[in-house]
Amino acid sequence: MKHGKKSLYSVVTTATLLAGIALPTSTHAETTTSYGKQDFYVQHIGHFDSEAALDEGGTEIVTFDQETERIFSVNGAEQAVDIIDASGLEKGQPDVENMPLIERIQLAELNDDLGSVDGITSVALHPSGDYLAVAVPADPKTDNGYVVFMDKLGNYLSHVEVGALPDMVTFTPDGEKALVANEGEPSEDYTTNPEGSVGIIDVSNGVKSLKNEQVNIVNFEGVDVEDSVRKTNAEVSYEKDLEPEYITVQEDSKRAFVVLQESNAMATLNLETEEFEGVSDLGYKDHSKAENALDTSNEDDGVNIDTYPILGMYQPDGITSFSANGKTYIVTPNEGDSVDYDGYSEETEVAEIKDQYELNADHFAEYTQEELDQMVENGLFSAEQTGELGTTTAAPKNEDGKYEAIYKFGARSFTIWDAEDMSRVYDSGDEFEQVTANALPDMFNIDNTENEIDGRSDNKGPEPETVVTGMVEDKHYAFVGLERIGGVMVYDITNPEKASFVKYFSSRDFSNPEEVAGDIGPEGLKFVSADESPTGNAMLVIGHEVSGTVGVFDLSHQKPMMNDDSDEEDEEEETEEDESEDEDMNEDDSESEENDEDADEESDMDEDEDENEESDMDENEDQEEESDMDEVMTHTVEMGDTLYSIAQMYDTSWENLQELNELADPTFIIPGQKLIISY
Repeated sequence: MKHGKKSLYSVVTTATLLAGIALPTSTHAETTTSYGKQDFYVQHIGHFDSEAALDEGGTEIVTFDQETERIFSVNGAEQAVDIIDASGLEKGQPDVENMPLIERIQLAELNDDLGSVDGITSVALHPSGDYLAVAVPADPKTDNGYVVFMDKLGNYLSHVEVGALPDMVTFTPDGEKALVANEGEPSEDYTTNPEGSVGIIDVSNGVKSLKNEQVNIVNFEGVDVEDSVRKTNAEVSYEKDLEPEYITVQEDSKRAFVVLQESNAMATLNLETEEFEGVSDLGYKDHSKAENALDTSNEDDGVNIDTYPILGMYQPDGITSFSANGKTYIVTPNEGDSVDYDGYSEETEVAEIKDQYELNADHFAEYTQEELDQMVENGLFSAEQTGELGTTTAAPKNEDGKYEAIYKFGARSFTIWDAEDMSRVYDSGDEFEQVTANALPDMFNIDNTENEIDGRSDNKGPEPETVVTGMVEDKHYAFVGLERIGGVMVYDITNPEKASFVKYFSSRDFSNPEEVAGDIGPEGLKFVSADESPTGNAMLVIGHEVSGTVGVFDLSHQKPMMNDDSDEEDEEEETEEDESEDEDMNEDDSESEENDEDADEESDMDEDEDENEESDMDENEDQEEESDMDEVMTHTVEMGDTLYSIAQMYDTSWENLQELNELADPTFIIPGQKLIISY
């Protein structure tokens, strides 16, 4: 395939993607963008503001308790867990409920025996709903941290020591074990580098009298690691280089899957033997393929989604898993991450190492060697193409010490994997960038602390951070949070191999380009099933780290019916007005009868004159219409056309075409239909 700049709207995958898609509209809150299929409704019903300063981590990981109808949110700014009242949420409510803070449980209040600690990184509710676990790193982070257990009122129950930098905690579905991902990051000067591990805590007999003896720390010593699994530093052993980021557990509680983000790998943990079965390489995403196109530059004046000789590392963050057709699938948001410390860093930009590239067509499905060489000649490493793209010095090299591909952090997508062999079942390709470019073209690839268009294209784009799955009525969906531009991508994963885009929604406020406002930086998602939800519909709870806010969204296939008390008052006013109008009409009737007789005589005389005038006017109008039609530009809709693609053909906008053609539903156009392009 030849490398060439292609229109955002002309990509084959985009045409199918946009079929049946609604334009960006406000749902029920003015600050909410909703873009996608019209048979999936998202209603913003709840909001909480931690009042933390921008980008201070006022809300991060969230969970929900059905019994008390409360949300528990990690407040990094206050080193606390916020307990939020969600009992006021109702289906179809006309306004967003401002959910009150019930209690803020400060870390310092939990237990004096914890010693020197540094905040809270994660919170999880036990499957029974009886108590919570929170992960607490030590200060310094290279020392062993803790998992602290507390009841739902925030009262301390117990704590145990785990590994270095506990970054995520969860429970097995059967409630027998708590699992914690001990990331084991090195010190800033890179002189201390603890081992990464997973802590397995036996909570089968409760947690009130829990001791360290109930904790098993499982590391990677002697574990079978695939040879292709990358090291972020070739001088460091796998035991120290592998850093557990996030854990998801199989429904039968027999296995857990542990993502090793920086290493672009996945570990399988046997929970019966409490040993790792192995570590699998997640491989690379070939961005030479049309379906994997991306925007690589913040210096190319806006949206420019194209193919390049780039291999993307998946490097997921907040993973999850689900079962379908008797199989377990892992779902990954492919964020990307690097090792970057004062004492050692793998980060660089493509242009900085351009002399170290010797591109090899064997790595790419769509390029010949001649095409690759020509691309280099045509400025591939310039700032307008890939020159400023973030890359790594810890990539594979050939015998001559050259990189044979451009490697980048993250895949700008989400992926579904078969848990048995870690084979890719589905990947969303370039859809995240295509959808956000269409939904918010003036905010494409912006960051979460500023509104500069294209600002993240040379880094990790929209940066998918976390994912959860759940059933909404009869379908299974994945919800993927985008850390930078914000918002959530919704995909139908009922058939994992044929997953499809459904909707993109965001409660970030884009109304003022000069101001960063609304809900920004989704960090933690919690899906609440319909039978556990106070609204009776499925809900999604989102912790927004940058804005320090929590948003709650009602999910349904049915359009929300608003429960507005003012409707009754409006009906009463309308009834009074109708009665008054009836009285006036009765008085007028008697007068009109007298006038009708006189009017009949005049009418007979005027009819002949009117007929002659109307005939003359009709002839003139027909002539004018024929003249106007000669000046009208039209387009006949063909199979596969969308309003977006037609607008691009004629250098106009879909909004203009919608207005000119008075289209109530701009997604509903049919082959053979004539559309006015301009007068």
